[in-house]
Amino acid sequence: METPAPGHPPRYRINPPVFFTSVVLVVAFVLLAVLLPEASERWFTAVQDWVINQAGWFYVLVVAGFLVFVVALAASQYGRIKLGPDHSTPDYSYVSWFAMLFSAGMGIGLMYFGVAEPIMHFSDPPVGDPSTVAAARQAMRITMFHWGLHAWAIYAVVGLALAYFSFRQGLPLTIRSSLYPLIGERIYGPIGHAVDTFAVLGTLFGVATSLGFGVIQVNSGLAYLFDLPVGVGVQIGLIAVITAMATVSVAFGLDGGIRRVSELNMVLAVVLLVFVLVAGPTVFLLQTLVQNTGMYLSNLFSMTFNLYAYEPTGWIGGWTLFYWGWWIAWSPFVGMFIARVSRGRTIREFVVGVLLVPLGFTFLWMTFFGDTAIHMVLIQGVQELAEAVAADSSVALFRFFEELPFSSITSLLATLLVITFFVTSSDSGSLVIDMLTSGGAEDSPTWQRVFWSVLEGVIAAALLVAGGLSALQTASIASALPFSIVMVVICWGLLKALRLEGAKRSSLRGARVDPSGPRSGNWQQRLAGMLHNPGRKEVLEHLRDTVAPALAAVAAELQRQGLEARVQDSEDGRVWVEVGHGEEIDFYYSVRPRPYEPPAFAMSDTRASRAEALKYYRAEVHLREGGQDYDIMGWTREAVINDVIDHYQRHLHFLAAVR
Repeated sequence: METPAPGHPPRYRINPPVFFTSVVLVVAFVLLAVLLPEASERWFTAVQDWVINQAGWFYVLVVAGFLVFVVALAASQYGRIKLGPDHSTPDYSYVSWFAMLFSAGMGIGLMYFGVAEPIMHFSDPPVGDPSTVAAARQAMRITMFHWGLHAWAIYAVVGLALAYFSFRQGLPLTIRSSLYPLIGERIYGPIGHAVDTFAVLGTLFGVATSLGFGVIQVNSGLAYLFDLPVGVGVQIGLIAVITAMATVSVAFGLDGGIRRVSELNMVLAVVLLVFVLVAGPTVFLLQTLVQNTGMYLSNLFSMTFNLYAYEPTGWIGGWTLFYWGWWIAWSPFVGMFIARVSRGRTIREFVVGVLLVPLGFTFLWMTFFGDTAIHMVLIQGVQELAEAVAADSSVALFRFFEELPFSSITSLLATLLVITFFVTSSDSGSLVIDMLTSGGAEDSPTWQRVFWSVLEGVIAAALLVAGGLSALQTASIASALPFSIVMVVICWGLLKALRLEGAKRSSLRGARVDPSGPRSGNWQQRLAGMLHNPGRKEVLEHLRDTVAPALAAVAAELQRQGLEARVQDSEDGRVWVEVGHGEEIDFYYSVRPRPYEPPAFAMSDTRASRAEALKYYRAEVHLREGGQDYDIMGWTREAVINDVIDHYQRHLHFLAAVR
């Protein structure tokens, strides 16, 4: 990475192993798909078929595990931890944050599948008779399942890990950082480069293939509105226009470009949503919204683990497992973008926002568009809509609007929304790729982001001409299997880091220091005592000469007050005081020597054979509940007495509370 001269911005900020390896592999994959489109699609399809047939059960388990994992984290004590320093505040308002979550996550998918998927499930259900009331219910239940909590849980796993390690632990905002608790500084070596390169390829191919397929839908919309011919030449022109718009947006940066386009997306989407609600069968849609939500929640568990093992069908591979693979393939891109815009949120706020807010809008969208379409076919008898969807799903949305008022205006608005969704997907994808290839830098030169934005358009255009888009999309889905394993490791690393932070927070809250230390005036002596690693003999002398007399003095005073108190010791060095309370719970305070391995910075001889001899000891306090994890070595007699009295006072408060 270049170091700029003082006062001059860097000409480039790249991580060479990731940047150049990604470029070379991208060129190789694209050449393969362009020169041998049919053969490459056969190869990639064979791999995908193997994944679906042999590892489908694994997809189902890990995706269910991701949902349980993020919900459990939000509900746990770790939910209060901020994705940033404790004093940090969110970078974006709720409105801007939700808009960017939705636009980058799956906004374009809802435009494409909002009408098409419910109709396809209705016309060709996995089980049961097609085009019936039962098929309609099943179609909406399946659609909600595919676009529901599981998809956003996948994104949340990656986004949460990246936001935590980057903003809280100060590591680069790259996928490799999530492995730090497991491999440490090796994230900056070949393993980290490989993980980031894999994420770059998944992001670049995912955005490029979506851009290629998306222009087909835009072309269909413009053909409906303006009789624009449908063909590869027009689609290449559309890719150029959309790429140019994305390039301008990405040049303005996250705040000036992506945020504002995302907010525009939300406004346009809400306008279309309200229009369909008002122009469609309004009461029916409100009824189905309630019923669809109830069906989704009541069937969530059974749908999660349903592999149709007892009734084998290729349906699950073409739909559910395909979606799980696609969401996982997109998770480096979407997760990293979500992390970038979530600085300052708590873990609980992050999980609730990422899971529920886009989910609520998704349910509204799928119900209003999907159930209106089903109502047209099932109740109104508009069979032409189902036939149009079966023939070409890219025209589903525009054929749908033909059955509603103001079809020209709504189709134009829908086409504009598709374009702006593609712009946000492209520019946010370019931002993510640039951060991955620059080692997490957020202030890289504009030309780098522009480079990746243009490259996405070039890849999409080249594959569209050569007919290799399907091959690359299939390859992206197949690549989800190895990355799902990486995501499991990411969960492990995040949990390990959170447990460590939880232990640190607990120790800081419960840490007790020598109460006489700050008042003694000899801070040098206190500091020397902190860094000293006493041996067993020294700790035993402290227990005998200071702790035991202190406990005896407390016991004597308690006996004078009429209580049963006694001091005891044992051969292993422990010394304790017990105070009897009749039928109530007795009080117990013990100090015992406990051995520890010395810290690395204090060891002059690190040979294993010396490990036992080098151990140091602490005089640790134990109550009836167990060890309290603090050391009273070096405390004065008065300090020990006060500590015993503090614990005894808490014990009396406890007895009063439970009487």
